[in-house]
Amino acid sequence: MAWSVCGKAQLGALLLSLLGWVCSCVTTVLPRWKTLSLDLNEMETWTMGLWEVCVNQDVAAVCKALEPFLSLPRELQVSRILMVASQGLGLLGLLLSGFGSECFQFHRIRWVFKRRLCLVGGSLEASAAVTTLFPVSWVAYATIQDFWDDDVPAIVPRWEFGDALFLGWAAGVFLALGGSLLICSACLGREDVQSPQLAGPSAPLSCAPAEESEGSF
Repeated sequence: MAWSVCGKAQLGALLLSLLGWVCSCVTTVLPRWKTLSLDLNEMETWTMGLWEVCVNQDVAAVCKALEPFLSLPRELQVSRILMVASQGLGLLGLLLSGFGSECFQFHRIRWVFKRRLCLVGGSLEASAAVTTLFPVSWVAYATIQDFWDDDVPAIVPRWEFGDALFLGWAAGVFLALGGSLLICSACLGREDVQSPQLAGPSAPLSCAPAEESEGSF
């Protein structure tokens, strides 16, 4: 089956959205939002995520769950909620936009309804991008504020950016690109496309077989 330009754009948007959703899931569970290296013991590195803090040594890594939710810093509390919400929005957007794309063919679904599904799915993917970029950027901002805090003595180790922050930024960009492409493909699609059921009865008389045409003449 030959796909149109709109169908190819929808397929690319779905792949970008899927990649962003997977990266967002990995970012949520990855315990490397912050890293801390000790000058006294260079072989030991501390890492912190949304759910646990780990001590990485040469032999193994020991992880411990973070304190109760209400006792966590404000940025970690909000990040937990928004990252979990991002997973739900991204997955729902993928399902709706998948059903509304040309990849999913079902003769009873009209093009107008499929177009609306793509619009809603793209909007959900864009919302998932926002709910991913905001907590990642907030944690990064809080890390910078603590790193350059003059009230903390210089000999005290400071937290720095972890790998999960960069992965979260990449996830937000992929989700934003996928959602924008889905919305654009739905808005730029042709509205005069008819389903095969509607196109059959309205066929012109010249499409009739040659034998019937000659007989009637």
